[in-house]
Amino acid sequence: MLELYVPYLKGRTLGKNVVFDMDMSAGDFVALFYLLNVPVEVINLKGILVSPTGWANAATIDIIYDLLHMMGRDDIPVGLGDFFGINRTDPIISSVGDCKYNKAIPHGSGGFLDSDTLYGLARDLPRSPQRYMAENSVEYGAPRDTDHPELRQPLAMETWREIVESLDPGKRISVLTNGPLTNLAKIILSETLLQFKLEIFIVGGHLSYDQSDKGNVINVPANKYAEMNMFLDPWAAKIVLESELNITLIPLGIQRKVSNFNRILEMLYKTNKTAEVLFTQHLLSRLHRLKQSHKRYQHMDIFLGEILGAITLANIDHPVLKPDFELKRVKVHADGDESQDGQVTRDEMQGRLIRVLEKLDIVSYYDIFAERLGDEKQSAVVGSFNAQKRMWSKAIESFLFLHQ
Repeated sequence: MLELYVPYLKGRTLGKNVVFDMDMSAGDFVALFYLLNVPVEVINLKGILVSPTGWANAATIDIIYDLLHMMGRDDIPVGLGDFFGINRTDPIISSVGDCKYNKAIPHGSGGFLDSDTLYGLARDLPRSPQRYMAENSVEYGAPRDTDHPELRQPLAMETWREIVESLDPGKRISVLTNGPLTNLAKIILSETLLQFKLEIFIVGGHLSYDQSDKGNVINVPANKYAEMNMFLDPWAAKIVLESELNITLIPLGIQRKVSNFNRILEMLYKTNKTAEVLFTQHLLSRLHRLKQSHKRYQHMDIFLGEILGAITLANIDHPVLKPDFELKRVKVHADGDESQDGQVTRDEMQGRLIRVLEKLDIVSYYDIFAERLGDEKQSAVVGSFNAQKRMWSKAIESFLFLHQ
């Protein structure tokens, strides 16, 4: 009864090729909604890479599949990255490693705290026929085959190779990373980038301007100036930021300027009530209430900042948003010292030159976000689980009527 939805794109001029690398936090799903609402003539989302080293566990991929199904994009591949950061796996058994940095992620009653929140709200999404599979295959690095290795979840590197093989050499690929940089570091080390022009947009890192300008690492009080995505895999961050790639950093400082729950909810209340707006409104208002009522949810502002990367990527030349960038030389600390790992500092002598988003028109930012999610021309194919159940009921009624 469940069917896959694939858009008909023949004859349409596709926009920039984009790969979204996410760690499945609440903000990542809102960013994904935004990317899917942008016309394919502007952004052609080629695939999604998932990092389970961040805010959620691997099974949260089910929510990605449900959201893609909702938006009629079951054709977009989803690849699962490594469960451990760079240099954190056992040298003999790759499925074993340590969680030295993951301890910063808050835990709830059923796993990661924010995964618990997402699982509850995701019940509103329609169900996709595609699901996360815990099956494994020796052919792809597992210690043994499970009962049905052919059903295993595709890996991030497989999905990346599938994407690059579908493009002509010399094409440009834009990668938007919203989580730890583990997947991107693996891609760099694999040397599969040589024939492509790659531009990287990194939502993360913190450039501190004084002692009061602190980072957002939770549960590790000794580390005052790192940003969570960099801290969760500092070696990956070092590999990426010290590479020769064209990098745009969207740091914590500018994220904080667009992390106002009241402003963003106000704009969503005013816009067209598409299925995406209703879900996003429900999600963000719940996060806002949790922040106001529970000490353990004081980090909710982090997720609002994660939307900024998607909006910047899609509106890089927007005359009203007016994103302003500066070139800076930076380096990443990754020495095994928890009090410093993941910190990004300026280094005019030996630092890597990258582009940093410094400012934009904040009023226009909220307008652009709400307007895009409220665009009925780009809206969902199946608006909710309740809408999906009604479709099933009508299909059953039609079947029974025809076979009376």
